[in-house]
Amino acid sequence: MPRQHPPRLFIYSALPCEAKPLVAHFKLKKDTTVQPFAVYLNSDLCLTVTGLGKSAMAAGIAYTQALFAGSESPVLLNIGIAGHQHHALGALFLIDKITDLDSQKSHYPPLVFTPHCPTAAIETASRPQLSYHSEALCDMEASAFYETAVRFTSGELVQCLKVISDNALSPAENIQPKQVEALIAAQLATIEMLLSKLSALAKLISAPEPAQFDALTRRYHFTVSEQGQLKNQLSRWELLSDSPELAWNQLQFHKGKDVLVWLDRHISQLEFYL
Repeated sequence: MPRQHPPRLFIYSALPCEAKPLVAHFKLKKDTTVQPFAVYLNSDLCLTVTGLGKSAMAAGIAYTQALFAGSESPVLLNIGIAGHQHHALGALFLIDKITDLDSQKSHYPPLVFTPHCPTAAIETASRPQLSYHSEALCDMEASAFYETAVRFTSGELVQCLKVISDNALSPAENIQPKQVEALIAAQLATIEMLLSKLSALAKLISAPEPAQFDALTRRYHFTVSEQGQLKNQLSRWELLSDSPELAWNQLQFHKGKDVLVWLDRHISQLEFYL
């Protein structure tokens, strides 16, 4: 049954050892009424332990989003471990490109803020990758997380945060749960900062319609889907730009899609510091 006040922040981790330090830090309590997955809650945050692999991650997201339906523009964050050829154990990365090795489909999580850690690409496979030949990070959930999560919120609010747990010198066979707990626990301050930034962005996205939204939708035709994109892009423009009011009469657009393309191109050129 939907909760009266659904959480706005959702963390998805594949393994109990990834989740344990987060549960302790954020003082989360297990929801014993939920059976298919281990779900932990406080008033603002929901953490789900999905199990290992793409199918489990997708199912865990779909289940908890249905369970807590009603939250507008929720934040969905995947926190877990990943391997890499040479990055040091414990290094933290925010993911800016996700490639599914089975489908060869790539996704690019939008980053409209300056992260407090380096960014990196990741490749998601159905089986553990033990050769460490790629320059990208490797895991077993990121692509399924992103493909599923973006169905429930704005793309800017869907992010993956990965801690290096194994590399060529310390392969995946050596990973121990206590080690994973320690690696995640060491990054709690950065995790908190990321959640704070995403929370601020979520409030902006779910705010009332931007001032120019009504004027643009009267002048140009937008489909229902494009109206949602326009609202998000105008909110981002107002956040990122020093000149939020645009002189639309000086710009030549023929249809709504032209407006979206223009906004997307110019927003991508702006720098943002929260």
